[in-house]
Amino acid sequence: MDIDHGYDEPPLPGGTLWTEEPVGRRRMPDPVRASAVRAVLIVSVTLIEAMVAMLGAAAGAWITAPALLCTVVSTVVATWAVLDVWVTRQVWIQRHGVVSSPSDAARPRRPRRGSPARRGSAEVRAAARRGVAGLR
Repeated sequence: MDIDHGYDEPPLPGGTLWTEEPVGRRRMPDPVRASAVRAVLIVSVTLIEAMVAMLGAAAGAWITAPALLCTVVSTVVATWAVLDVWVTRQVWIQRHGVVSSPSDAARPRRPRRGSPARRGSAEVRAAARRGVAGLR
């Protein structure tokens, strides 16, 4: 007896089940990702503690006071964790740089002071001044 598992599709021509598709944004650097995961876990625990404190207060249970104290402490820690994500991201960008290219609206850079292009224009200006000065 054949069991139908619902696989009506023919096998893939390349034989692979997983294909990479390009995504719009690049992956976060590992230190930033670790910091973000830590922050999400801490914030979620803080929200759960806040719900326990609120429900305990509504029920008049003994757990309200300890839960409220834990929630206050966890709120400070969660704020610190979220700031850690921001600081870690800024430090990573500063140390490793960012991949950027100028936009179409960006002006071209001016030549440096001692560059040959500026020296040539300076010589032309000096010759023009001499020519004008020679007519006097």
